[in-house]
Amino acid sequence: MPTAPSVTAEAFTRLAEVLPGLTVTELAAGEPAPSGGGWVAAAELAAGGAALEAFLAWDDAQVLRDHAVRARPDVVASFGLHRYAWPACLLITAPWFLSRRVPRFPVTHVSYDRTGDTMRMAVRAPASFACLPGDPAAALPGARVVPDEEALRAEVRAAVAEHHEPVLAGFGPRTRRRARALWGMVTDETVEGLWYVAQLMGEEEQRRARRELELLLPGATRPYVGSAAFRELTGPDGESLPTRDRASCCMFYTVRPEDTCVTCPRTRDTDRVTKLLAAATG
Repeated sequence: MPTAPSVTAEAFTRLAEVLPGLTVTELAAGEPAPSGGGWVAAAELAAGGAALEAFLAWDDAQVLRDHAVRARPDVVASFGLHRYAWPACLLITAPWFLSRRVPRFPVTHVSYDRTGDTMRMAVRAPASFACLPGDPAAALPGARVVPDEEALRAEVRAAVAEHHEPVLAGFGPRTRRRARALWGMVTDETVEGLWYVAQLMGEEEQRRARRELELLLPGATRPYVGSAAFRELTGPDGESLPTRDRASCCMFYTVRPEDTCVTCPRTRDTDRVTKLLAAATG
């Protein structure tokens, strides 16, 4: 008999609609996680062994192919961590933003493949999740009903941290970054992943995501570093240009010094305005 949709199915379906470059498949009970090809289990990345070496070899080859330079090993590791953490954060933030449900996905429940035309993640349907009173899912097994939105935000912070703590232990020695810098990366991926997806949903959802993220990460919420850090710049014709200040640097400037990210702490506001205007007209 067909099984009932999981508590995250609707959010992941909506995510795939607006971001077809990322698909999330929920495994049926007893279904083995995908393996072979480009698939890697998050637990293997956390272990920091041969699977992580193979994972980072893809980043090393990509930089050489696309930019004709060899990146430093610590830069390659930073690229690899960014490319995993960005979609991994969405496994938690997308159901929170879209359905007000916060699933728990330990590293043993997630697999990832970014070697094809799209990013693919396979997850086991969450055994536990947090939700608000009045959610129809509150009566389901595994539901943890929390009293209000702030308590639900605390669940988001805890779920993202639970997943990434072992991942950072695997990547950390290769990135040559200390804990604060690593958690700064997780902070940035948490904010920028959801902010990007919300932009694809329209201006109203983009504004809502900004408000939600400012409440989620107001600062002083360890282990996260800083706040959501949104701010407004003004264009030459008085237009408002939203941006934010990253808590970390992705190190892309070491590959192409002339080309920094628009939210990079190294990018001056005048350059940000230029980049933002170009993106708006492009």
